[in-house]
Amino acid sequence: MTRVIHTGDTHIGYRQYHSPERRQDYLRAFRQVIDDAIDDGVDAVIHAGDLFHDRRPGLADLQGTISILRDLRAAEIPFLAVVGNHEQKRAGQWLDLFEDLDLATRLGRAPYEIDGTAIYGLDFVPRSKREDLDYDFEQSDADHAVLVSHGLFEPFAHADWDTERLLSESTVDFDALLLGDNHAPGKREVEGAWVTYCGSTERTSASEREDRGYNIVAAADGEIEITRRGLDATREFVFVDVTLETGDGVERVREQVRQYDLEDAVVIVTVEGEGDPVAPATIEEFADDQGALVARMNDRRELDDESDVEVHFADPDAAVRERVRELGLSEAARGIDETVRESGVAKTNVREAVKDRIGDRLADDPAAFESVPEDDGGEVQSGEDSDVPAEGSSPDDEMGDTSADDVTTAEADEMDEGTATADPEPTETDDASADGARGEADEEPEPDESDDTPMDSDPEEADEQDENAQQASMEEYL
Repeated sequence: MTRVIHTGDTHIGYRQYHSPERRQDYLRAFRQVIDDAIDDGVDAVIHAGDLFHDRRPGLADLQGTISILRDLRAAEIPFLAVVGNHEQKRAGQWLDLFEDLDLATRLGRAPYEIDGTAIYGLDFVPRSKREDLDYDFEQSDADHAVLVSHGLFEPFAHADWDTERLLSESTVDFDALLLGDNHAPGKREVEGAWVTYCGSTERTSASEREDRGYNIVAAADGEIEITRRGLDATREFVFVDVTLETGDGVERVREQVRQYDLEDAVVIVTVEGEGDPVAPATIEEFADDQGALVARMNDRRELDDESDVEVHFADPDAAVRERVRELGLSEAARGIDETVRESGVAKTNVREAVKDRIGDRLADDPAAFESVPEDDGGEVQSGEDSDVPAEGSSPDDEMGDTSADDVTTAEADEMDEGTATADPEPTETDDASADGARGEADEEPEPDESDDTPMDSDPEEADEQDENAQQASMEEYL
């Protein structure tokens, strides 16, 4: 008999709602899964992808994960995993590093056998590359065969992966597919095989109301049995649903919120029905005063607003030009600013252009970059050859309509509290939002497979080299 834990979508490193405490929650939930595995003495822990929330986990997240996996190794329990869309890089994966450290095994087309069960792996594959994807796996004489993968498989919500095709074209007759990516747990039977999602170990969206947990998968006597176990280490979420009648308002919402124990909880208040307008900030501050870790209010009503609202957008180019003048930069320095910000130089060539320009100016005049004095009126004096564009000029490469800082709090919160069950998109920062299992339009950008593209022509290639250097440094450190 083979008995394993099937988990996934741990999203370690995700700082949901920009909260440091929430970031720690994801590592804590993973710790409980591994502690349960050790206490139960299972044959293996299978992770179905998205161990990390993004491809650049922080040092503390890496150290915490390594510490947990070392405990699992000490218990002589293997950690078997595939790569998910959030953590997937174009070259070496973090899972490869853990394999080098003898902390994990990256599953693939060759079977990993445990007590008569052959376990295979298939990393996340972008939708655009699945048409030509083959399902050739090495044969095994094991009594059972299971495939671990990451993606949105039919017949579950938001599916974009043909499960029947996989099962029919595969060179191995699988008894079960152990999947990650959809944060809602579920189990269906397709073509005689069990297809199951374990769900996420922590909520990544306000739409994920069910308790979090993982699967226990047992294989014996030609049968596969899948059961579910909950986690109690997850952060408590309090969902307050309020339906307002005509004449109801903020006091009615407060009355409903007051009925719950909010201490250290993430509080999600949803308002529907009729009633008067309710400012989200008022309710969120009230919940904060009641001890909530994080509070968010979503107003689902369509309220009539007869007031005329005028919206004015500042000209970002004008603001930058004004700030440049205030800095008192020399003519040479303003020329560098123009090269970086407004010239027709291609972005990939800006670094070399700036380097050349600085070298030329310093060769002509070592004092070229000294600040210039202001005149009596407080304005920076500029020479006739100043590179600062005149007011109203239109540079070739304009800045966006609004900066990232212009996004309102409500708009940012919508990203964290959407009702879709789509898995969060991978991001390059710790503050990025993610909302549940990935939807149909939420496809991960395809990795660039070209290894011979010059660095200057592909900024992402430079990022990948930085990531690989980080991974190599971590391996050397360990």
